[in-house]
Amino acid sequence: MIPVTHFQGRDVAVFGLGRTGLAAVRALEAGGARVRAWDDNPAARTAAEEAGIGLTNLDNHDWRSLTALVLSPGVPLRYPEPHRFVTRAEEMDIPVIGDMELLAIQLASLPEDQRPKLVGITGTNGKSTTTALIGHILNKAGRDVRVGGNIGIGVLDLAPPRSNAVYVLELSSYQLDLVESLKLDVAVLLNITPDHLDRHGSMANYTAAKMRIFNNQDVRATAIVGMDDLTTQSCAMTLRRQGRNVVPVATNMALGRGVSVVAGRLFDNRSGRTERLADLRNAVALHGRHNHQNAGAAYAACLALGVNPGQIIDALNSFPGLAHRMEYVGSAAGVRFINDSKATNATATEQALAAFRNVYWIAGGRPKSEGIDSLDPLLGNVRRAYLIGEAQEPFSEALTGKVPTLSCATLRRALAEAFNDAVQAGDPDPVVMLSPACASFDQFTDFEARGNAFRSLVEGVVREADLYTPA
Repeated sequence: MIPVTHFQGRDVAVFGLGRTGLAAVRALEAGGARVRAWDDNPAARTAAEEAGIGLTNLDNHDWRSLTALVLSPGVPLRYPEPHRFVTRAEEMDIPVIGDMELLAIQLASLPEDQRPKLVGITGTNGKSTTTALIGHILNKAGRDVRVGGNIGIGVLDLAPPRSNAVYVLELSSYQLDLVESLKLDVAVLLNITPDHLDRHGSMANYTAAKMRIFNNQDVRATAIVGMDDLTTQSCAMTLRRQGRNVVPVATNMALGRGVSVVAGRLFDNRSGRTERLADLRNAVALHGRHNHQNAGAAYAACLALGVNPGQIIDALNSFPGLAHRMEYVGSAAGVRFINDSKATNATATEQALAAFRNVYWIAGGRPKSEGIDSLDPLLGNVRRAYLIGEAQEPFSEALTGKVPTLSCATLRRALAEAFNDAVQAGDPDPVVMLSPACASFDQFTDFEARGNAFRSLVEGVVREADLYTPA
């Protein structure tokens, strides 16, 4: 835990008692603050009480005693309309902040030579993988690294700061909306595509929230910006005009200066002299152009922190990936198995289908309203689709005349049929991939349960195949 001592002896409201809210309560109390915690959800209040946290109904509390309102990132700040407590705080000139700002305030109280390094990662897609990848590289390089934020552990539940530590933080646009003084040594913006517009009100506001990751950086800091979309290209130009140290990263073109991944090969020509570093196609957990962008950004970030390029490349190759996100889970008889259960809509499945050829695709579950027609340009990579759950009929109709399908009902049968077909077809480098483009709730409690079931079934297939493989 990171105790926050700035509010010692003062009243602070914490609203929203999920993972980040509970961590904020604990950190503030450890620092001597009087915390007034509340949540509109009765279940969240019960869980907080069971965790030993006292509650204060903020609707009935005298707000004149409060010095700050710490807001959970999931609570509306501006759109579709401000939460009533946001409105009340602003009427009374009470700062509205989040857990990342509490971290920033606490670190600012330390002497400069005792502060850890801070790395922040944001973007519409790829944040979690890039955050985990940077953490993995730093860990392999022997650094004292702590990974958290919007991924895994809430930032205030991480180990206390030390001067040689590096905090690697995934930052959502919701979290960035609530920071004012956070100062990152390395800030990464991967990409920006339309998302969460109901929460931000417009694409301009969403972009502005993402750009807040670069606020407060000085000339010694590094700004890493993906160049694969027009919005982030514009962001990079803005930062350059401000005199920032910008490192561009691209996968759809070779840059004159920056980090590029071309046809899976990683190049560094930040100095103007091109150096070919690695073939990312050898990194089993980093398939696909989107993962190549993640790898390029992670390379640039770790280089900025002083990690040797050779150590970075070795760690890229050993990265295991994140569970349920294009996760390699085994192989048998020349067939690879990929668990992409996190792909709960067609947009997410696009990345998976684009990353492989000769795909034996397991899809289905509870379908989303947008359907899967957007996947049509990628169906040339699919040899056959094996359909499960409630989506069997609509997906079969959507794929008629485009790719062969087989309605399998269950994940177990789909895997067995897909593996058999992949072995019999004799295609080069076949992949059996679960990338459902659907919610899981018809047959599983969540995408993690679905992915775990797939992994368990694959383990059985691999064991059985090994029994019949001559020594």
